[in-house]
Amino acid sequence: MRDLSPDVIPTQALELARLFRGAGFRLWLVGGWVRDTLLGRDRVPSPEFTDGRVSTGPDAVAANDLDFTTDAPPADTLAILKRWGGSAPWTSGMEFGTIGVQKHTTRVEVTTFRNEVYEPGSRNPRVEFGNDLHTDLSRRDFTVNTLAIALPDIELVDLFGGISDLVARRLRTPLAPSISFSDDPLRMLRAFRFASTLGFELHDEVLQAVRQMHGRLVIVSKERIRDEFSKLMLGSDVSRALQMATESGLAAEFLPELPGLKLEQDPIHRHKDVFHHTLAVLDNAIGTEKEGPDLVLRLGALLHDIGKPRTRQITPKGVTFHHHEVVGAQMAEARMKDLRYPTKLIAEVKTLVYLHLRFHTFGLGWTDRAVRRYVRDAGPLLDKLNHLVRSDCTTRNPAKAQQLSKRMDELEAWISDLASREELKRLRPALNGNEVMEHLQVGPGRMVGEALNFLMELRLDEGELSKEEAYRRLDEWYDHRQGG
Repeated sequence: MRDLSPDVIPTQALELARLFRGAGFRLWLVGGWVRDTLLGRDRVPSPEFTDGRVSTGPDAVAANDLDFTTDAPPADTLAILKRWGGSAPWTSGMEFGTIGVQKHTTRVEVTTFRNEVYEPGSRNPRVEFGNDLHTDLSRRDFTVNTLAIALPDIELVDLFGGISDLVARRLRTPLAPSISFSDDPLRMLRAFRFASTLGFELHDEVLQAVRQMHGRLVIVSKERIRDEFSKLMLGSDVSRALQMATESGLAAEFLPELPGLKLEQDPIHRHKDVFHHTLAVLDNAIGTEKEGPDLVLRLGALLHDIGKPRTRQITPKGVTFHHHEVVGAQMAEARMKDLRYPTKLIAEVKTLVYLHLRFHTFGLGWTDRAVRRYVRDAGPLLDKLNHLVRSDCTTRNPAKAQQLSKRMDELEAWISDLASREELKRLRPALNGNEVMEHLQVGPGRMVGEALNFLMELRLDEGELSKEEAYRRLDEWYDHRQGG
């Protein structure tokens, strides 16, 4: 456990605390910064959804993102932050008591003592301002997040046994779990997120409350569930957290396809049902990451077999799941839309699910044409797709595992060889739309699209063509189309 020496506390926090004290108010540093600093741990990246993209970089949550609680009313907090300087304060959360500002590289949010309670059937919490630190901290999610540092004196406040729970790496609620989860049902999912990102164990009372109350998650907005789930997916112990969430009944509230896999046995990996096979694939995929957590790859691994329950058939030869990749891609798209994921992210995960079986026909008469199509269809997801394919091998038979790895090595070598001779990463017709229209003396319309499709098929079948050859073949196609 790290000591709270003065050099650990950010200078900006001390500056701000002195301003609050000068105005007759108190300021406490709270939240994840306190918890992670005491643990001696770097902050965990957090996904941010902007412009259809997901940021999972190491500075998505910086060490100098600071959260404070105060006895100052929001209007006084706003006045103090303006005096402190920096950017214009953002006040979109002022009605909830939260005001933020950025000064240099430090992002600050200051919140007036408050309670948050969900009314029955409501999707948004009702916020009431409190008047003391004990009440404010008691309404927080877990004891490890109730730790506060009084500033500028740097005194650690531990009213609910947060330090002992940090040492034990245990998640408890400051009040009864039923109260905490009624205040904000999302905390049930957050518990499993902390199990994933911090490696914490859930206290028995916490797990029991989730089992009894998981249906309350329905009142939480899809966006909040999505963000909490994504943070869980970016942790270091994802499979364990997902298994606990499934066993508690919570996963069925936002991702019912996951517990649905427990009923199906994979005919290939007979030693595991599809649920445990999926978690094994997820673990394998995480093991392939070289540049930090990859949300697209991890979601692709988690969802790659969700089409199996709907395609399950019992035949004389055993259980089959024909076309489960097609059905699964559609199901993944529908579930991610329901969780309000960005369109680009949905398309990428859907592509991985749809293509994850394509490799298994490799060696059955594959040609340069088939390899080009594989590369074209995967597009910029080619490396992720190959990682997923390798991860999908969970057999305990060393010979089978070695055979699959060898075949993937051969495919990647084939792709590399083709890439040395062709621009595989820029697969496109030899002519563009303008060139087609000018050569055929036609305007925009269906014919141009058909011509480009024809030229693209030539590119896939035969490789790169010169402009001259492309024009000659286009003329032949056009004459045939016109009945000449």
